[in-house]
Amino acid sequence: MAAIHKQDEHTEKEMATMFLVIGGGIAGVSCAEMLPFHCPGERVTLITASPLIKTVTNVVPCTKTLFQFDVEERPAETLSEEHADMTVLHDTVVSLDTANHRVFTQLGHCISYQKLCICSGGQPKLISEDNPHVIGIRDLDSVKMFQERVSQSRRLVVIGNGGIASEVVYEVEGVEMIWVVKDNHISATFVDPGAAQFFQSSLAKGKVEKEQVSKRMKYTVSSEGPHKGGAALGPDWHGSLYIRGSHIDKRNVTVEYNSEVKCLREGDETWPVYVELTNGKTYGCDLVVSATGVTPNVSVFTAGNPDLETAPDGGLKVDAMMQTTSQDVLAAGDACTASWEPAPHWFQMRLWRQAWQMGGFAARCMSAKEDVLQDFCFELFSHVTQFYGYKVVLLGLYNGQTLKGEYEILVRVTPGVEYVKLVMKDGRMQGAVLIGETDLEEMCENLILDQLDLTDLQEHILDPDIDIDDYFD
Repeated sequence: MAAIHKQDEHTEKEMATMFLVIGGGIAGVSCAEMLPFHCPGERVTLITASPLIKTVTNVVPCTKTLFQFDVEERPAETLSEEHADMTVLHDTVVSLDTANHRVFTQLGHCISYQKLCICSGGQPKLISEDNPHVIGIRDLDSVKMFQERVSQSRRLVVIGNGGIASEVVYEVEGVEMIWVVKDNHISATFVDPGAAQFFQSSLAKGKVEKEQVSKRMKYTVSSEGPHKGGAALGPDWHGSLYIRGSHIDKRNVTVEYNSEVKCLREGDETWPVYVELTNGKTYGCDLVVSATGVTPNVSVFTAGNPDLETAPDGGLKVDAMMQTTSQDVLAAGDACTASWEPAPHWFQMRLWRQAWQMGGFAARCMSAKEDVLQDFCFELFSHVTQFYGYKVVLLGLYNGQTLKGEYEILVRVTPGVEYVKLVMKDGRMQGAVLIGETDLEEMCENLILDQLDLTDLQEHILDPDIDIDDYFD
């Protein structure tokens, strides 16, 4: 039976394009910006649900795989102003017809394409979709709403143990916080119990205002009115915002470990909502922050297209060339799931950095007449961010991912200054966690990539009085 594809009541506005990119986030814009470079003169069309797009600027390499750069939030039309052969549509996709290479939109466009890249991102997993006291922080609109709600709140319950949850608990002031984590230590998505312990003093003290050069992406919140379907946040989303309650001066954070939300209960005159936890405790609060990750936002594309296969996590399956299981359809960023055999020290993690890398590589693959060599960024997992006021660099199998517990760790800690963890197996470095200004990024990256036997050096590799680079000159 033929698939039925919805069309808007408006008169169809037919368009044709060589390359069609869907999504105004980091992956989509990265892909769209690179296509004119690879195929000058070819028609490129970008569909974005938001009038504002995220574009990466000021890219500076730190190592082979680590980059520092800024992100600017710009009006979507600036892309078409900069690229003569690019059309940007502020619209929403309602249907995809892979068999006939067509996309239908809410405003009545019917767009025929030669190559399509789906960069529709993810949507937050909310513990309750229709509870007015539950908020997810995903895009700039939700940040603005969060800012307004916090200013009127006495107590927040924060659910989740990843980057957004960690930053909320550290950055927000003037309000009591209950942090519910399913693990036995904080920030478990990124760090081990040792690093979590290193962060504990910063968590207790809270944010320290200081001048520093950001090595991460910076955001500016536009003063434009609300818009739907904004692109995902990167780090520093809180950098230009004043997020503070007005009810307490002293910092008050309670962490509930090894616990999850059992249910939400209706509020009363004391608290608008009550959160019952699996450890038996119940907390009343003004606002519940649900920060438990995202799910790929791809249902509109898979509907009616059985040739588009999804992975168990809901993402569109892509091979090493970012190609989905449907001909001429690629995907990048949070919308896709890497389904190729990865390099030994790389794995997918739905982060803004990988979205940028995937989007740019997808553009190369779309424009190539034959398979291209996979980009070097897929050789090594690398990420630089900031938690609790510290620079954090993650390299390779930094938490022993895929090693099945068969590894040892080397650790050096200077309380309040730095935390260094090296993951070793059979005398070779497999990953690293570098917290603070360690200046060890390049050395660790090289040792992971080269897989040199360090058996005879393990006792000295973290000795601050020895320059390990001398051994390799």
